[in-house]
Amino acid sequence: MAKRGRAARNAGGSSPGVVEVPKGSRPDGPAAGIYYIDTGDCELIPDQDNSTGWLLRINGVMSSHIDLAEPLFLDFEYMRWISALVESRWPRESRPKLRALHLGGGACSLARYFHAAYPDARQVVVELDGKLADYVRGWFDLPKAPLLRLRVGEARDVTESLTGQTRDVIIRDVFAGSLTPRPLTTREFNSHVRRVLAPGGLYVANSGDAPDLKNAREDAATIADSFEHTMIIADPAMLKGRRYGNMVMAGSDSPFDDDPGLARRLLGGAVPAHIWNDAKVRAFAAGAPVRCDPKAPADVE
Repeated sequence: MAKRGRAARNAGGSSPGVVEVPKGSRPDGPAAGIYYIDTGDCELIPDQDNSTGWLLRINGVMSSHIDLAEPLFLDFEYMRWISALVESRWPRESRPKLRALHLGGGACSLARYFHAAYPDARQVVVELDGKLADYVRGWFDLPKAPLLRLRVGEARDVTESLTGQTRDVIIRDVFAGSLTPRPLTTREFNSHVRRVLAPGGLYVANSGDAPDLKNAREDAATIADSFEHTMIIADPAMLKGRRYGNMVMAGSDSPFDDDPGLARRLLGGAVPAHIWNDAKVRAFAAGAPVRCDPKAPADVE
């Protein structure tokens, strides 16, 4: 579930027809229409306010926005918050060779952004839907391997298979409907994330929820249980439980700096966001259960 930006709000017009792509072929650039994918269907929609912009809707849910002419433009607010947080820890001018793992692909908007911000980065995007991954490669000008690899698979399986301390950033942006699948929100999953992260690494989770914030509290409790240092970024209405939306949650084994530049950047966007430090995150999560994997039958016995 994504908090939509200007382009997504203005995506209207008549519904396009189904685009038939011959089996074994790949589209040569974006074309408006509905495409059948392995998990259902997706719709590619022109941005009415931007001649080089495209929106991607997957199974009825707005997923991504791409500006073909400007990879450093992010239309979705939560993506701008994530990029600001990452750049606060690794300033662009230092040109770090960032190693990033994206769990959830969509149109690869953030991966494309980080390639422009960090030209020496090495990134892997994990996408469950193989047909969608193939379409995205054909529609958008994505960096080639080894700068950006698209790996088809289930996010948890891939994370568990990775070598320890091989990623600086892991971003969880996977949804089934309005919520992240439970196996990607448990203490056991977070332990694999910690194992794969290098010292000082950053785990960032896009957590969607309703106004009751039950899911967000449990997500925060589980991340706080797994990491010594935490942070939440969200707009005030979401933090107060006044609407459906997204919170960006982060965990690390290193403290988050009190970066006034980050705070100013978050307040300066189209949807101003606030930062909750570790103490506020733990107070918010107090009393919420820490999610765990279901016990195996032998354990229950």
